[in-house]
Amino acid sequence: MPDVQKTAQDCERFGAQGITVHPRPDERHITRKDVELLKPLITTEFNIEGNPTPEFIELVLKHKPHQVTLVPDDPGQLTSDHGWDTVKHKDFLVDIIGRFKKAGIRTSIFVDPDPEMVKNAVHTGTDRVELYTESYASGFNAHKEKAIAPFREAAEVAKNEGLGLNAGHDLNLHNLPYFIRTIPWVDEVSIGHALICDALYLGLENTIQLYLRALRS
Repeated sequence: MPDVQKTAQDCERFGAQGITVHPRPDERHITRKDVELLKPLITTEFNIEGNPTPEFIELVLKHKPHQVTLVPDDPGQLTSDHGWDTVKHKDFLVDIIGRFKKAGIRTSIFVDPDPEMVKNAVHTGTDRVELYTESYASGFNAHKEKAIAPFREAAEVAKNEGLGLNAGHDLNLHNLPYFIRTIPWVDEVSIGHALICDALYLGLENTIQLYLRALRS
């Protein structure tokens, strides 16, 4: 409980524009079986996020989501806490991304708000980058202009290089509107923990509508 399949369908029914799952090696969030069951049910966009281990690559190629988001997590990592070094791991990413693109899957890679990492992401062949927004969220209350500055710079580089732009991690109803107003060309944001926390008080349908409203503010 809750039923993952029903919850995903309800999220779509309530207005969510996509469903993201992150199947980790220990399956503590989403299981491989969940991915199999969800794939035929999702009518919006299905995004599978994770560390590109052989098992993860096999799972993605089997179920062919609309998008795969690659994160450089260690096997036992509690949560994602850094982006790819797109210089150091270029050859590895070129190979993996090439396999996904050949299968017709849009690819995004998790990066820190570092212009160099974003600029070099182009050479991996990725379609998009996803900015890791933890530092923005943690610095928002103290000085939002300072917190957003590196993200605006990195986003400008992504736009100039022709990369699509996603964002995620610790975004919520409080800090999301300013982020979107400052970087309005963001293609999508992934909201997980904060959305469920809000839903405990506000209800799932109302919470999803509030996030949609925040994106339009």
